[in-house]
Amino acid sequence: MVCIRMATVDDLIQMQTTNLWCLPENYQMKYYFYHLLSWPQLLWVAEDNNTKIVGYVLAKMEEDDKVPPHGHITSLAVLRTHRKRGIATQLMRRSQLEMEQVFGAEYVSLHVRKSNRAAFHLYTKTLRYAIHDVERGYYADGEDAYDMRCVFGKGKKKEEGG
Repeated sequence: MVCIRMATVDDLIQMQTTNLWCLPENYQMKYYFYHLLSWPQLLWVAEDNNTKIVGYVLAKMEEDDKVPPHGHITSLAVLRTHRKRGIATQLMRRSQLEMEQVFGAEYVSLHVRKSNRAAFHLYTKTLRYAIHDVERGYYADGEDAYDMRCVFGKGKKKEEGG
């Protein structure tokens, strides 16, 4: 059984450790603190019965006044031992709900490696993201990224002219 809950400062080290185990894109601890202090409602963790963090979502609101308010998923990771259980979906939905309800986000964006078929499937089939653009050489190793977006209710109405 896994519990999905809002992250606290006490979770940051385990979140970083999960990131190191799961992803080639890693962040300094100050980046986790920055997210937690700025947008605490957007960071969520999946915790097992032994209080071990087995997954997390690290997200933020973009701070560009020239575009509609929108969120960005900085990082999503679930340990291999806990994949295919809907944990990533739950983490994403909790963070996205807070973006929309607390911050008035019209959409959320993220980047995903073109080679990451499992993540691409999650984003497109389960979470209804669409490719917005392709960013050539986005990652440090030169791999391209899909720039993906999921439009929320308010943003969908604008797109439809309502």
